Amino acid sequence: MSGFDEREDAFEKKFAHDEALQFKATARRNKLLGLWVAEKLGLNGDEADEYAKSVVRSDFEEPGEEDVYRKIKGDFDEASINLAETEIRSKMSELMAEAREQIKNEV
Repeated sequence: MSGFDEREDAFEKKFAHDEALQFKATARRNKLLGLWVAEKLGLNGDEADEYAKSVVRSDFEEPGEEDVYRKIKGDFDEASINLAETEIRSKMSELMAEAREQIKNEV
């Protein structure tokens, strides 16, 4: 294997590793987000855990995070909890940073 092939292989492995970490961080963020929303909805214990799992599952509807945002915004609206889009998106960003940190500390 030439030096070029070895570098290419290393870049491919790093890309795959980074993608796996991003997937884990996003799933972790969605779980944390689900628990935050569950608290706002007055859910606790098993109900909160099940709700958090439903938020994680909602991310598989389409690429990106809009599906997650729509789910939690719809749930807030249904419960007559008025939170601004900026507050929700800010919490999503905050929890993504927290999730990345948690994943980084596990590796």
